[in-house]
Amino acid sequence: MPPVRTPAALLAGVLATNPSGPLITFYDDATGERIELSAITLDNWVAKTANLLQDGGIEPGARAAVLLPPHWQTAAILLGSWSAGLAVTLTAEPADVAFAGPDQLDAALGTGADEVYGLSLAPMAMPLRAVPAGVTDYATEVRTHGDRFFPYQQVDPDAPALGALSYAEVVAAGAARATELGLTSTDRLLVAGPRDGEVDWLLAPLAAGTSLVLCRTPDEGKLADRATAERVTATLGVTIPGVRRAG
Repeated sequence: MPPVRTPAALLAGVLATNPSGPLITFYDDATGERIELSAITLDNWVAKTANLLQDGGIEPGARAAVLLPPHWQTAAILLGSWSAGLAVTLTAEPADVAFAGPDQLDAALGTGADEVYGLSLAPMAMPLRAVPAGVTDYATEVRTHGDRFFPYQQVDPDAPALGALSYAEVVAAGAARATELGLTSTDRLLVAGPRDGEVDWLLAPLAAGTSLVLCRTPDEGKLADRATAERVTATLGVTIPGVRRAG
């Protein structure tokens, strides 16, 4: 088999081996949200996002500013952007397209992007309550696009993908971090609180085929019971008695 050199190929690998098991289970203790996505469901959102970009005339090599916290919708947007061949930045730099939550919309508009997509980050992917001028609601718009993605142009593994890293280097970084953390496809990794690196909370678990329990604004008093209920085998960013801390 050819080597895996794009994030889309990482997701395709999980789809081939465990399409219906939980891939991302997301909690937000500030809102009470819990949502579980299989590889099939995540791939559906990724395809819709990639089609949103491609149908909107965003071409491979364009820059995407993704100003979002660790979140299941962020995973879909990052993987969708990479499926469409975009170069992602995680800061408010000049960009061709931008994605942002409610607290980052002004920053996203400041990137000069031709298209700015806003996310409410509310439960059930609800739309923004108010859509500012110059912003398109992501949750409303993305649902109108196809749930299978056929790129007009194949992604170049040596093209920029994330900051200074190429697509191939992003995949290698995810695989290396998965090895460092000791992750396998039988693990269930709980990540709690803000994480600075998409390699840690997204690419490393994806490279290992690890099921992810992603907790935003976590209530620390609930984490031990959650780890038991979700059959967590390792943690990142938090210590839970009786559970291996990966990092």
